[in-house]
Amino acid sequence: MRILITGGAGFIGSHLADRLLGEGHSVIAIDNLATGHPRNIEHLAGNESFRFIKHDVTDYLYVEGELDVVLHLASLPSPVDYLKKPIPTLKVGALGTHKALGLARAKGALFMLASTSEVYGDPLVHPQAEDYWGNVNPVGPRGVYDESKRFAEAITMAYHRYHGLDTRIFRIFNTYGPRMRVDDGRVVTNFIAQALRGQPLTVYDDGSRTRSFCYVSDLVDGILRLLGSSENEPVNLGNPNEMTILEFAQTVQRLTGGGSELVHVVPTDERTKDDPQVRRPDISRASERLGWSPQVPLEDGLGQTIDYFRALLSHDRAR
Repeated sequence: MRILITGGAGFIGSHLADRLLGEGHSVIAIDNLATGHPRNIEHLAGNESFRFIKHDVTDYLYVEGELDVVLHLASLPSPVDYLKKPIPTLKVGALGTHKALGLARAKGALFMLASTSEVYGDPLVHPQAEDYWGNVNPVGPRGVYDESKRFAEAITMAYHRYHGLDTRIFRIFNTYGPRMRVDDGRVVTNFIAQALRGQPLTVYDDGSRTRSFCYVSDLVDGILRLLGSSENEPVNLGNPNEMTILEFAQTVQRLTGGGSELVHVVPTDERTKDDPQVRRPDISRASERLGWSPQVPLEDGLGQTIDYFRALLSHDRAR
C-alpha cells in the first residue's frame, strides 16, 4: 500500500513508518517539525519507498498519485507544547484533521485518526471504556488539546456517516519509548531526564495520581491491527496495568541506578490544572475485536527508553 502519515517525523509517526516500510509498504511522511525531529527519520534517507515532505497540515494538503491510507497523527500533544501554543494546537486538531480527511476522500483512501485518552478528561468512570463521553473542562488550559481531539473525532465520524468515508479512530494512552523528546514535559521524559542528569525526581503533590504506560511497539501493533479491521468505532489502545506516579518514579529511580532522590513539589504553573486523577484504559474492545493486548513489560520498555535517552544526552553533552 501507499500510506501517508501526518506527523511522520514525530515519536509515534516515525515508529509507524519503520514498521510499515518493514512490511513492504510505501510511506510518505508529512511534518512541519514543530514537535517532530529529523533525527527520527534520518535512518530512512535513501530508502526508495520513503518520502519526507516538510509541510504544515493545517495548510492546503495535496499529494500526487494514489493513496491507500491517510494516517493522521499530526498534533501538539504535550503540556509544554499546547500550553505554549494553544492556537496551533486547536488548528491542527480542527483544520489539520479537515484537510487530512479531504485528502483521504479525494483519493478514496482509508482515514485513520490518532486520538487520545484526554478525550475522557478527568474521568468520573474508571477504567475508561469507549462509550464513556468524558469529563472535560472546555475553557480550561488543557481544553485546547482535549477539545481539539474531541472535534477531530466528531468530524471524522461526520465524514464516515455523511460521505461514506472508511475511517478508524484509536485513542492513545500514555505511550512511551525511544524518540520521545527530552523536553516534552511528560512524566516519562521528566523522570528519565532528571535521573540521568543526576537531578531530583520531582513528583507533583503526593504522587497518588495514576497512569498506565504502553510501550510504542505495542501501540504500533494495535494501530496496524485496527488498520486491517473493519472497526469504525473508536478503540482504546493502551496498557491497563495502572500505577501511581510515585510508584512510577520509584521504578525509574531504580532502573537508572538509584542515584537521584525523590522530591515532592506543588506545581505552580497551569500544567496540572484539570489534570486527570486516574487514567486506565478498558481495552475489552481492542482485545475482542482486534485480538490485541500489550506485550512489553514496563521494565523492559523503560530499559530501552532509558538507553535511548542516555545516548541522546551523552551526544548532546559531547557537542
